Parts: sequence; C-alpha cells; structure tokens
Amino acid sequence: MVRSQEAPPLSMPSLSIGKLADAAGVGVETVRFYQRRGLLRTPSRDGGTRRYDAEDVRRLRFVRQAQAAGFTLEEIGTLMALDAQDDRDRVHAMAEARIAALDHRIAELTRARQSLALLAGRCASGQDGSCPILAAFDG
Repeated sequence: MVRSQEAPPLSMPSLSIGKLADAAGVGVETVRFYQRRGLLRTPSRDGGTRRYDAEDVRRLRFVRQAQAAGFTLEEIGTLMALDAQDDRDRVHAMAEARIAALDHRIAELTRARQSLALLAGRCASGQDGSCPILAAFDG
C-alpha cells in the first residue's frame, strides 16, 4: 500500500517495536504516538510482544518522509487513504497546496532574515545607546 524509496528486504523477520523504530530511524515513543493517531497499526501481542513487519516499516518511513515534506499528521492520514484509493488527482492537489504554503513560509522567513540582518548590522556598528536588536524586540 504505502510506498517508500528505501523498502526493507522482503524477507524481513517480525520486529519488536524497538527494532521497528530503529529500522525507521525514530524512537519507540514516536511509534506509539503514530499508533495513537491512527497512522500505524497496533498489532496484537505474540507471546507478550507486539510484532511488526516490512509493511509497518514502509508505513512508518512514509509518515516520516511526508512530515519532512511539510504535511501535517492529519494530511498524512488523508494521503494514506488516497493511496489506498489510488486517487492521484487529490494527492496532486494536496501537494500543490503544500507547495503554496511552503512558498508563503519561505517568503515570511526571508523577510524575517532580512530584518534581523539589518538589525545585526546596526548592532555591530557599535553605536552608543541600546542594542537595536533588543530595542526592536521590546517595541
């Protein structure tokens, strides 16, 4: 269902939650958090230990990669549902919306950087009086 660039080997043995977390480069609490949010399944216990498989690793990596692309956990849940339905049009629309939001955020950060650089230059000039950076934050 969920695809990943780094698919684990097909012969991957069942994994404990710790091994699942290690395979995806996250902590155990992150796995549990995603389970509570409904992004990952919570398998039944096998001899007292929950066992995960290659599909769980793929799904966990999918969540992490989608987060890195800027999607919220709610949006990631929607992406997973759309993947199951093979609804490329809606996935494309979500990606376009995320790109627009990232562009907006980049513009905000660029303005903030420019303002801070200007203040830092004034601060470095060594003029008497209060620090321009602190004065800007205070007012």
